[in-house]
Amino acid sequence: MSSGAASSLGIVAYLALFAAVGILVLFVALLLGRFVRPRNSFKEKRDVYECGEPAIGSSFIQFDLRFYVVALLFIIFDVEVAFFFPWATVFGKAMHLADGRVQTVESASLRLTDDARLLYRELGVNQPSVPTAIPASLSGQVAYTDDARRLAADVIQASSRQLAWITILDIGLFFAILMVGFAYVWKRGDLDWVRAVGRDRAGPATPASGAGEFVEEPVYSA
Repeated sequence: MSSGAASSLGIVAYLALFAAVGILVLFVALLLGRFVRPRNSFKEKRDVYECGEPAIGSSFIQFDLRFYVVALLFIIFDVEVAFFFPWATVFGKAMHLADGRVQTVESASLRLTDDARLLYRELGVNQPSVPTAIPASLSGQVAYTDDARRLAADVIQASSRQLAWITILDIGLFFAILMVGFAYVWKRGDLDWVRAVGRDRAGPATPASGAGEFVEEPVYSA
């Protein structure tokens, strides 16, 4: 079995073990609670409550559709925040490599230091190596020198800074698209919590059936 397959199977085994332990702990806690907890039921325990507040009126009511729309929009924009974590990880590792105070190439031998090798591994580079030439994308940013160690260190710093700028542009574009979507739903009125709409957003007046007076027809945006 190859090392990659063995590593994947190891990750799956750890996840399965974590899930099994979590299910076992939950089952044991529920089982113990069934035998240990007191059975003292009274009216206040059976009452319906919302966030610790006593309920007003019956709980069997139909919520306005706007409640679900606002909740769905909150979940969507809240989940989008999770995409900032991988960006922050890559940006942090790239800036660490770009720091001139961090030694990335050993002086005695032309090899990466342990810190630099681990940073590259965390960035997804399985077999990092010391650069021996200036890439075309960094031709104007790194000056050539006969010192191989200094040249490799300069290339690593310049490429890390370039990666950091790419991540900034990437997250900036992502955030801009997110703000466009937010402005769109705000413009549509999907963030308005009040159910009643204003007179300027109400529908045209229509005659009431069997009467000569006019009533306003409310409009609810989906």
